[in-house]
Amino acid sequence: MERFLIKELIAWKTSIRRKPLILNGVRQVGKTWLLREFGAQHFDNVVYVNFDNNPQLTRHFDDGYDIARLISVLQVETHQKINPQSTLVIFDEIQECPKALTALKYFYENAPEYAVTAAGSLLGLLIHEGTGFPVGKVDTLNLYPLTFREFLNAIGEQILTEAIDSRDYKLIDTFAVKLINYLRQYYFVGGMPEAVHSFCQTGDFARSREIQKQIIYGYERDMSKHLSVKETEAVLSAWHSIPAHLSQENKRFIFGHIKKSARARDYQSAITWLTNAGLALLIPRVSKPAIPLSAYADRSIFKLFLVDVGLLAAISGLDAHSLIEGNAIFSEFKGALTEQYVAQELVASIGVMPFYWSAENSRGEIDFLVQQNGRIYPIEVKAEENLKAKSLRAFSERYQNLLALRFSLSGYREENWMCNIPLYGIFLPSNSSSKQS
Repeated sequence: MERFLIKELIAWKTSIRRKPLILNGVRQVGKTWLLREFGAQHFDNVVYVNFDNNPQLTRHFDDGYDIARLISVLQVETHQKINPQSTLVIFDEIQECPKALTALKYFYENAPEYAVTAAGSLLGLLIHEGTGFPVGKVDTLNLYPLTFREFLNAIGEQILTEAIDSRDYKLIDTFAVKLINYLRQYYFVGGMPEAVHSFCQTGDFARSREIQKQIIYGYERDMSKHLSVKETEAVLSAWHSIPAHLSQENKRFIFGHIKKSARARDYQSAITWLTNAGLALLIPRVSKPAIPLSAYADRSIFKLFLVDVGLLAAISGLDAHSLIEGNAIFSEFKGALTEQYVAQELVASIGVMPFYWSAENSRGEIDFLVQQNGRIYPIEVKAEENLKAKSLRAFSERYQNLLALRFSLSGYREENWMCNIPLYGIFLPSNSSSKQS
């Protein structure tokens, strides 16, 4: 299973400013597998140590941070030689050994020649922020669920991925029916590696759904592991309310929808915890489309999405029969799956942080706003092929010189004020490929 992030791992390996690397991501997103695969492909050997339920190894870090001693300990524990540059060291479940997390600072300061990586649950790493966390002494990368293009590769459709990457939309249009069918499958299976792997092996949607339910159960169990009873109740309530929020025409998160009389102050910390732990993606409202968008963001007004479209489908109880009902899956509960899909593609595939805009005293709303290379893109998402874009047109007329985009099931085309991009081939046009400022 190819993960595109491996290219960034290769760049990390060869960087002259390399620091120990922490690979961030929620549980079951494939961090350990990716690091081991990276090590097997690009190093002479891999020294893998797992701190989960390993008190003997943990005790060695209690004795201090002398790197020569720690290297000797790791060699004895793993029966492998650790050579600078040619050995990849992997600390797995590092949140179980806070002093190993702190030790990364000393690897950077005293022994930067060693290639040291760490993986762990964001749920656990979150606890150690500010308490021995090696701020400024580590590199970080974020691993997300498989993107749609990675999903295509996983199911053996690398040619379709190459076609999308070429952005030759005359060619891509010839595969539109097939790509829409695969996108329909992706909405259900999502991008969690175990669910994707099972689907690739069996083609069984029901089995993928069972795996998703197990992943969700694991996340909820971890919440109770790291939080008090009261905190867990608040986090679970906010977590379970996300599908209901996304099923509304206005997807803004309303605390009163969690339960009657709920107030922001009662659940704000729960929202913060979910987003910091990587289980939810918070999209703040901006008051105006100006650079930087973050300067105009109001984080008290926001939309909240899950980490993965397949998990949203699972929590929502969407069954596999929806897959065979034409394109109904794209508009299920007010297009929630489609907006979820676009949000995570913007983050994981394109690498931008989305915001959204809504008018103060009207129903006008722009689903997403993103900025890249000094440009702002207002984005409207169309779950079906109904391409009326009144809000986007009005917004584009109000704020000149923006590159307006519509993501829909229709093929690629440019108009004098807007560019339509198919959902299965999301990208942000360059200045030269759409209207100029």
